[in-house]
Amino acid sequence: MPDSPAIDIAHVEHRYGDRRALADLSLAVQPGEIFIFLGPNGGGKTTLFRLISTLIPVQAGQISILGFDVRSAQTAVRERIGVVFQAPSLDKKLTVAENLRHQGHLYGCRGEELKARSREMLERLGLMDRQHDRVETLSGGLRRRVELAKGMLHRPRLLLLDEPSTGLDPGARSDLWDYLHQLQREGVTIALTTHLLEEAERADRIAILNAGQLVALDTPAALKATVGGDAITIQSADAAALAAAIQARFQCPAQVVDKLVRLEIPNGHEWIARLVEAFPGQIHSITLGQPTLEDVFIAKTGHRFWSQRQED
Repeated sequence: MPDSPAIDIAHVEHRYGDRRALADLSLAVQPGEIFIFLGPNGGGKTTLFRLISTLIPVQAGQISILGFDVRSAQTAVRERIGVVFQAPSLDKKLTVAENLRHQGHLYGCRGEELKARSREMLERLGLMDRQHDRVETLSGGLRRRVELAKGMLHRPRLLLLDEPSTGLDPGARSDLWDYLHQLQREGVTIALTTHLLEEAERADRIAILNAGQLVALDTPAALKATVGGDAITIQSADAAALAAAIQARFQCPAQVVDKLVRLEIPNGHEWIARLVEAFPGQIHSITLGQPTLEDVFIAKTGHRFWSQRQED
Protein backbone atom coordinates (compact mmCIF):
# COMPACT_ATOMS: atom_id res chain seq x y z
CA MET A 1 0.00 0.00 0.00
CA PRO A 2 2.48 2.62 -1.21
CA ASP A 3 0.25 5.65 -0.54
CA SER A 4 -0.35 4.76 3.11
CA PRO A 5 1.65 6.31 5.97
CA ALA A 6 4.26 3.97 7.36
CA ILE A 7 2.66 4.49 10.78
CA ASP A 8 -0.82 5.95 11.22
CA ILE A 9 -1.98 6.57 14.79
CA ALA A 10 -5.49 7.87 15.42
CA HIS A 11 -6.95 8.81 18.83
CA VAL A 12 -4.96 6.18 20.73
CA GLU A 13 -5.34 5.95 24.48
CA HIS A 14 -3.78 3.47 26.87
CA ARG A 15 -4.07 2.94 30.60
CA TYR A 16 -2.32 0.86 33.22
CA GLY A 17 -5.06 0.61 35.81
CA ASP A 18 -5.91 4.15 36.86
CA ARG A 19 -2.79 5.66 35.27
CA ARG A 20 -3.15 7.06 31.78
CA ALA A 21 -0.02 6.38 29.72
CA LEU A 22 -1.29 7.77 26.38
CA ALA A 23 -4.04 10.35 25.87
CA ASP A 24 -5.87 10.77 22.53
CA LEU A 25 -2.65 10.48 20.52
CA SER A 26 -2.84 11.05 16.75
CA LEU A 27 0.03 11.38 14.27
CA ALA A 28 1.41 9.87 11.06
CA VAL A 29 4.92 8.82 10.05
CA GLN A 30 5.51 9.10 6.32
CA PRO A 31 7.39 6.50 4.23
CA GLY A 32 11.13 7.09 4.12
CA GLU A 33 11.30 9.30 7.21
CA ILE A 34 13.59 9.03 10.18
CA PHE A 35 11.06 9.85 12.87
CA ILE A 36 11.81 10.22 16.57
CA PHE A 37 9.48 9.95 19.53
CA LEU A 38 11.18 12.18 22.11
CA GLY A 39 10.25 12.50 25.76
CA PRO A 40 11.42 12.08 29.34
CA ASN A 41 10.77 8.95 31.34
CA GLY A 42 7.03 8.73 31.86
CA GLY A 43 6.28 10.52 28.57
CA GLY A 44 4.65 7.49 26.97
CA LYS A 45 7.38 6.51 24.49
CA THR A 46 7.78 2.92 25.64
CA THR A 47 4.05 2.28 25.73
CA LEU A 48 3.70 3.64 22.21
CA PHE A 49 6.62 1.51 21.02
CA ARG A 50 4.99 -1.60 22.45
CA LEU A 51 1.72 -0.79 20.71
CA ILE A 52 3.34 -0.13 17.34
CA SER A 53 5.43 -3.30 17.52
CA THR A 54 2.30 -5.36 18.45
CA LEU A 55 3.67 -6.36 21.86
CA ILE A 56 0.54 -5.11 23.65
CA PRO A 57 -3.01 -4.73 22.31
CA VAL A 58 -4.58 -1.39 21.40
CA GLN A 59 -7.15 -0.43 24.05
CA ALA A 60 -8.70 2.57 22.32
CA GLY A 61 -8.16 4.25 18.97
CA GLN A 62 -6.52 2.79 15.89
CA ILE A 63 -2.99 2.07 14.67
CA SER A 64 -2.10 0.94 11.17
CA ILE A 65 1.40 -0.04 10.06
CA LEU A 66 2.20 0.11 6.34
CA GLY A 67 -1.53 0.07 5.67
CA PHE A 68 -2.32 -2.90 7.94
CA ASP A 69 -4.39 -2.58 11.10
CA VAL A 70 -2.50 -3.88 14.13
CA ARG A 71 -5.67 -5.44 15.52
CA SER A 72 -6.92 -7.36 12.49
CA ALA A 73 -3.67 -7.93 10.56
CA GLN A 74 -1.11 -8.51 13.27
CA THR A 75 0.76 -11.21 11.33
CA ALA A 76 1.06 -8.99 8.24
CA VAL A 77 2.44 -6.18 10.41
CA ARG A 78 5.02 -8.42 12.07
CA GLU A 79 6.21 -9.73 8.72
CA ARG A 80 6.95 -6.20 7.52
CA ILE A 81 8.64 -4.60 10.53
CA GLY A 82 12.05 -5.01 12.09
CA VAL A 83 12.36 -4.35 15.81
CA VAL A 84 15.39 -3.53 17.95
CA PHE A 85 14.50 -3.46 21.61
CA GLN A 86 16.18 -1.42 24.33
CA ALA A 87 16.78 -4.58 26.35
CA PRO A 88 19.16 -6.96 24.54
CA SER A 89 17.42 -9.80 22.70
CA LEU A 90 20.56 -11.71 21.78
CA ASP A 91 21.52 -15.15 23.07
CA LYS A 92 24.89 -14.40 24.63
CA LYS A 93 26.02 -18.03 24.56
CA LEU A 94 25.56 -18.27 20.80
CA THR A 95 27.85 -16.82 18.17
CA VAL A 96 26.91 -13.85 16.01
CA ALA A 97 26.18 -16.14 13.06
CA GLU A 98 24.09 -18.50 15.18
CA ASN A 99 21.95 -15.61 16.43
CA LEU A 100 21.27 -14.57 12.84
CA ARG A 101 20.51 -18.14 11.80
CA HIS A 102 17.86 -18.55 14.49
CA GLN A 103 16.37 -15.15 13.66
CA GLY A 104 16.05 -16.23 10.03
CA HIS A 105 14.28 -19.43 11.04
CA LEU A 106 11.65 -17.38 12.89
CA TYR A 107 10.81 -15.68 9.59
CA GLY A 108 10.80 -18.89 7.55
CA CYS A 109 14.15 -18.20 5.90
CA ARG A 110 16.48 -21.19 5.41
CA GLY A 111 19.13 -22.69 3.20
CA GLU A 112 21.06 -20.64 0.69
CA GLU A 113 18.74 -17.65 1.02
CA LEU A 114 19.43 -17.42 4.74
CA LYS A 115 23.18 -17.78 4.19
CA ALA A 116 23.12 -15.00 1.60
CA ARG A 117 21.10 -12.64 3.81
CA SER A 118 23.27 -13.34 6.85
CA ARG A 119 26.42 -12.69 4.82
CA GLU A 120 24.94 -9.44 3.53
CA MET A 121 24.12 -8.18 7.02
CA LEU A 122 27.49 -9.25 8.43
CA GLU A 123 29.29 -7.35 5.68
CA ARG A 124 27.14 -4.23 5.92
CA LEU A 125 27.54 -3.94 9.66
CA GLY A 126 31.23 -4.80 9.79
CA LEU A 127 30.69 -8.08 11.62
CA MET A 128 32.13 -10.59 9.14
CA ASP A 129 35.32 -11.09 11.17
CA ARG A 130 33.29 -11.55 14.38
CA GLN A 131 30.68 -13.98 13.08
CA HIS A 132 32.11 -16.93 15.00
CA ASP A 133 32.55 -15.00 18.27
CA ARG A 134 30.14 -15.58 21.11
CA VAL A 135 27.98 -12.54 21.75
CA GLU A 136 29.04 -12.43 25.40
CA THR A 137 32.57 -11.50 24.27
CA LEU A 138 31.45 -8.48 22.25
CA SER A 139 31.43 -4.83 23.29
CA GLY A 140 28.17 -2.94 23.69
CA GLY A 141 28.58 -1.27 20.30
CA LEU A 142 29.17 -4.57 18.52
CA ARG A 143 26.19 -6.17 20.25
CA ARG A 144 24.01 -3.30 19.04
CA ARG A 145 25.24 -3.99 15.50
CA VAL A 146 24.19 -7.63 15.87
CA GLU A 147 20.77 -6.46 17.09
CA LEU A 148 20.46 -4.32 13.94
CA ALA A 149 21.54 -7.24 11.77
CA LYS A 150 18.81 -9.35 13.33
CA GLY A 151 16.22 -6.63 12.90
CA MET A 152 17.05 -6.12 9.21
CA LEU A 153 17.65 -9.76 8.24
CA HIS A 154 14.17 -10.23 6.75
CA ARG A 155 14.42 -6.90 4.87
CA PRO A 156 11.58 -5.01 6.59
CA ARG A 157 10.12 -1.82 5.18
CA LEU A 158 9.87 -0.27 8.66
CA LEU A 159 12.54 -0.43 11.36
CA LEU A 160 11.52 0.30 14.96
CA LEU A 161 14.18 1.03 17.56
CA ASP A 162 13.62 1.60 21.27
CA GLU A 163 16.33 3.81 22.82
CA PRO A 164 18.95 2.41 20.39
CA SER A 165 21.85 4.50 21.74
CA THR A 166 21.54 3.24 25.31
CA GLY A 167 24.94 2.13 26.55
CA LEU A 168 26.81 3.17 23.41
CA ASP A 169 29.94 5.31 23.43
CA PRO A 170 30.05 8.33 21.06
CA GLY A 171 31.89 6.39 18.34
CA ALA A 172 29.41 3.53 18.36
CA ARG A 173 26.52 6.01 18.37
CA SER A 174 27.96 7.73 15.30
CA ASP A 175 28.32 4.35 13.54
CA LEU A 176 24.69 3.54 14.37
CA TRP A 177 23.45 6.75 12.80
CA ASP A 178 25.59 6.26 9.70
CA TYR A 179 23.87 2.93 9.18
CA LEU A 180 20.40 4.36 9.82
CA HIS A 181 20.96 7.04 7.18
CA GLN A 182 22.17 4.36 4.78
CA LEU A 183 18.94 2.41 5.36
CA GLN A 184 16.92 5.57 4.80
CA ARG A 185 18.59 6.09 1.42
CA GLU A 186 17.45 2.58 0.52
CA GLY A 187 13.84 3.42 1.28
CA VAL A 188 13.48 2.02 4.79
CA THR A 189 11.31 4.04 7.18
CA ILE A 190 12.87 4.36 10.63
CA ALA A 191 11.02 5.22 13.84
CA LEU A 192 12.79 5.33 17.16
CA THR A 193 12.31 6.45 20.72
CA THR A 194 14.89 8.44 22.65
CA HIS A 195 15.30 10.65 25.69
CA LEU A 196 18.52 12.13 24.29
CA LEU A 197 17.92 15.65 23.06
CA GLU A 198 21.06 15.74 20.92
CA GLU A 199 20.02 12.52 19.19
CA ALA A 200 16.62 13.95 18.32
CA GLU A 201 18.35 16.68 16.29
CA ARG A 202 19.19 14.00 13.68
CA ALA A 203 15.55 13.22 12.86
CA ASP A 204 13.54 14.41 9.88
CA ARG A 205 10.65 15.05 12.29
CA ILE A 206 10.14 14.79 16.02
CA ALA A 207 7.07 14.04 18.09
CA ILE A 208 7.55 15.36 21.64
CA LEU A 209 5.59 13.42 24.24
CA ASN A 210 4.91 14.48 27.79
CA ALA A 211 2.73 12.64 30.30
CA GLY A 212 1.17 10.64 27.48
CA GLN A 213 0.26 13.62 25.34
CA LEU A 214 1.65 14.88 22.05
CA VAL A 215 2.86 18.41 22.81
CA ALA A 216 4.75 19.20 19.59
CA LEU A 217 5.34 17.68 16.14
CA ASP A 218 7.60 19.09 13.40
CA THR A 219 11.15 19.20 12.10
CA PRO A 220 13.87 20.06 14.65
CA ALA A 221 14.47 23.45 13.00
CA ALA A 222 10.78 24.33 12.85
CA LEU A 223 10.26 23.37 16.50
CA LYS A 224 13.15 25.56 17.66
CA ALA A 225 11.84 28.42 15.54
CA THR A 226 8.66 28.45 17.64
CA VAL A 227 10.64 29.63 20.67
CA GLY A 228 10.31 33.40 20.92
CA GLY A 229 13.92 34.46 20.55
CA ASP A 230 17.04 33.67 22.57
CA ALA A 231 16.77 31.82 25.86
CA ILE A 232 18.03 33.58 29.00
CA THR A 233 18.30 31.58 32.22
CA ILE A 234 18.89 33.29 35.56
CA GLN A 235 19.74 31.81 38.95
CA SER A 236 18.54 33.83 41.93
CA ALA A 237 17.89 33.32 45.63
CA ASP A 238 14.22 34.21 45.06
CA ALA A 239 13.34 33.27 41.48
CA ALA A 240 9.64 34.07 41.83
CA ALA A 241 10.28 37.58 43.12
CA LEU A 242 12.87 38.28 40.43
CA ALA A 243 10.57 37.01 37.65
CA ALA A 244 7.77 39.29 38.89
CA ALA A 245 10.17 42.25 39.10
CA ILE A 246 11.44 41.66 35.54
CA GLN A 247 7.89 41.52 34.20
CA ALA A 248 6.90 44.68 36.05
CA ARG A 249 9.93 46.68 34.96
CA PHE A 250 10.37 45.52 31.36
CA GLN A 251 6.87 44.26 30.49
CA CYS A 252 8.31 41.04 29.09
CA PRO A 253 7.21 37.53 30.12
CA ALA A 254 9.47 35.80 32.63
CA GLN A 255 8.65 32.39 34.06
CA VAL A 256 10.05 30.27 36.85
CA VAL A 257 11.08 26.79 35.74
CA ASP A 258 12.62 24.48 38.34
CA LYS A 259 13.68 27.44 40.53
CA LEU A 260 15.30 29.28 37.61
CA VAL A 261 14.02 32.42 35.90
CA ARG A 262 13.62 31.99 32.13
CA LEU A 263 13.06 34.58 29.42
CA GLU A 264 12.59 34.00 25.71
CA ILE A 265 13.41 37.27 24.02
CA PRO A 266 14.84 38.52 20.70
CA ASN A 267 18.39 39.90 20.75
CA GLY A 268 19.05 38.27 24.09
CA HIS A 269 22.66 39.45 24.18
CA GLU A 270 21.45 43.03 24.54
CA TRP A 271 19.53 42.13 27.69
CA ILE A 272 22.33 40.59 29.76
CA ALA A 273 23.88 43.85 30.96
CA ARG A 274 20.47 45.49 31.26
CA LEU A 275 19.18 42.80 33.61
CA VAL A 276 22.33 42.67 35.74
CA GLU A 277 22.32 46.46 36.09
CA ALA A 278 18.61 46.59 36.92
CA PHE A 279 18.75 43.96 39.65
CA PRO A 280 22.15 44.22 41.40
CA GLY A 281 22.82 41.48 43.92
CA GLN A 282 19.72 39.49 42.91
CA ILE A 283 21.28 37.65 39.97
CA HIS A 284 23.72 34.90 40.96
CA SER A 285 24.34 33.69 37.40
CA ILE A 286 22.92 34.39 33.97
CA THR A 287 23.29 32.42 30.74
CA LEU A 288 22.29 33.05 27.14
CA GLY A 289 21.74 30.45 24.44
CA GLN A 290 20.14 29.82 21.09
CA PRO A 291 16.82 27.96 21.29
CA THR A 292 17.19 24.21 21.85
CA LEU A 293 14.76 21.31 21.88
CA GLU A 294 14.70 21.58 25.67
CA ASP A 295 13.55 25.18 25.28
CA VAL A 296 10.76 23.88 23.05
CA PHE A 297 9.84 21.31 25.69
CA ILE A 298 9.78 23.97 28.42
CA ALA A 299 7.66 26.29 26.28
CA LYS A 300 5.14 23.52 25.64
CA THR A 301 5.00 21.98 29.13
CA GLY A 302 6.15 24.63 31.62
CA HIS A 303 8.87 22.41 33.11
CA ARG A 304 12.32 21.18 32.17
CA PHE A 305 12.88 17.96 30.26
CA TRP A 306 14.28 16.05 33.24
CA SER A 307 12.01 17.39 35.96
CA GLN A 308 9.78 14.30 35.82
CA ARG A 309 11.12 10.81 36.36
CA GLN A 310 8.52 8.11 36.00
CA GLU A 311 8.31 4.95 33.98
CA ASP A 312 6.52 4.84 30.63
